[in-house]
Amino acid sequence: MAVYTHLGAEELAELIAHYDVGDLVSAKGIAEGVSNSNWLLETTGGGEPGTRFILTMYERRIELRDLPFFLKLLDHLADKGCPVPRTIHDNTGAAFRMIDGKAVALIEYLPGVSVDHPTPGQAHSVGAALANNHLAVADFPETRWNDLGLAGWDNTLQNCGEEGLASIDPSLPAIVFPQLEAFAGDWPGGLPHGVVHCDLFPDNVLMLGDEVSGLIDFYFAATDFFAYDLAVTHAAWSFERGGKVYREDISNALLEGYQSVRPLSLAEIEAFPVLARGACMRFIASRAEDWLNTPDDAMVARKDPMDFVHRLRFYDEAGAKVFQGAR
Repeated sequence: MAVYTHLGAEELAELIAHYDVGDLVSAKGIAEGVSNSNWLLETTGGGEPGTRFILTMYERRIELRDLPFFLKLLDHLADKGCPVPRTIHDNTGAAFRMIDGKAVALIEYLPGVSVDHPTPGQAHSVGAALANNHLAVADFPETRWNDLGLAGWDNTLQNCGEEGLASIDPSLPAIVFPQLEAFAGDWPGGLPHGVVHCDLFPDNVLMLGDEVSGLIDFYFAATDFFAYDLAVTHAAWSFERGGKVYREDISNALLEGYQSVRPLSLAEIEAFPVLARGACMRFIASRAEDWLNTPDDAMVARKDPMDFVHRLRFYDEAGAKVFQGAR
């Protein structure tokens, strides 16, 4: 989440008038994240102030043609009882509207807080929630190509160029390009798959104590291996900020939580090391692109791709050992 586009009170009030949510009371920009502009809105709802929603304006990486897919996925998962926010449809039944050529959607607000230093209990709940999502998409009828897969990483890093990558860290070009070559022969096939989140970082999970109250920001969701989605989540949760310190207790709890709902096959476990390396490469690529292209005046904190270089090195060395402590 971030704020790239600034909307005034009059524009926001005019937009909210198209929804059956009462009158606009307040709006606050949300600075976290890198891809969209977001606001926390409060409306009168049923007549009293205090009803909250998230308003998202889609700015980067999201094609308008993909937006119905993302919003239908939210509603599908919510209907299945997953802790996922529903889309609020406007008075014509539309799931999104257009402002100055950009799509905006109003999303249900869910309570809870994102954690910076998760406990094993929280990690266990996240693993179980992710597995429930994977079961819930069994009858979701739509698919979407993962444009941030192998070909996407290669294209993004090539566009950044050696000079651009070296401006982030002099060692980065020599790290990423050999890895890309290795993935061409190592990437697995034939694993269980479906529509997955692909971006389940701690700031995309809301917690109430040890319980997951919300899974949010599904705008990188695509059809891919369930085990790859777990690898993305493992890489995002199992390290301290900066990626240099591995938390084995969080790793074990996350994997145990997932397998308490959906046990992994032997093929998935064997493929996990390369999937985890791929997860790191995906975020090295996207963070490098954002680092080089985020406007200086955007209300957004850039994220260092080197954080995931450290995680990549861990998975290179650890291999399947990450499963040794998980039951």
